[in-house]
Amino acid sequence: MVRPLSSGNGLDQKPPSLDAIRARIDALDAEILRLVDERAGLARSVAAAKRAAGDTGFGLRPVREAQLIRRLLATPREGAGAGLTVRLWRELISDNLAQQGPFHISVWGGSDPVRATELARQRFGSAPPLRQAAKPEDALAQAKTPWGVAVLALAPDSAWWGRLLAEPTLSVVAAMPCLAAWGPPGALAVAELPAEPTGADETYWVTDAEAPAAAIVEALGRDGVAAHLLAADGGLKLFALAGFFQRDDERLARAPGRLSGVIGAAATPFDV
Repeated sequence: MVRPLSSGNGLDQKPPSLDAIRARIDALDAEILRLVDERAGLARSVAAAKRAAGDTGFGLRPVREAQLIRRLLATPREGAGAGLTVRLWRELISDNLAQQGPFHISVWGGSDPVRATELARQRFGSAPPLRQAAKPEDALAQAKTPWGVAVLALAPDSAWWGRLLAEPTLSVVAAMPCLAAWGPPGALAVAELPAEPTGADETYWVTDAEAPAAAIVEALGRDGVAAHLLAADGGLKLFALAGFFQRDDERLARAPGRLSGVIGAAATPFDV
């Protein structure tokens, strides 16, 4: 175990020297690597245990990940900010998943594929192979392959999310970025996983209601549902609802629109 850096006792303490600080960093780096290596070894053991039990299902667990990261961010820290903490553990989780199965990402970025790719890597780490999709439907098709995730931009000229109303096995499972400090919502992740509550969520709901977005928000509010518009195109509107809603929620059944439905849910930004 690495001992804390100390410059001695007494009122005439001097700050540690630069050499001492660097030596401490070197010792910490070695200890961090040892722990990361041990964690990676345990991840391989998990993968082996699952294979032995015949469990070949997708190992992505958005709920467990969200609860883990919230717990880490709630832990008192002095130097490690939220961004550093999230990035470190996303990479660890990413490597864990990649050892368990053929984890892969397909990205459709609209007019800004670089930003969409950046958001995908922030959320799912560098371990899974990532490829660009020419069209939203190509990315969604990849999400229906084993261990596939589609990351699609919230583009102003595409209502790809409306397709999920006719895709009962696909759900939105993550919103990116996961920290409000990294910017407004720019993309959603879709996979063949059921949407589950993490304890602090937004639900994604699509409607073909012709009324202005403000009127739909007001109608939902009268039924106790807080909502805001995320995207609109081609006569469809995508709203984010505060909280976790089941697909058959009666309040949404009473909401405006002939064609409407829940297409998934995701954890709210961890720094809000």
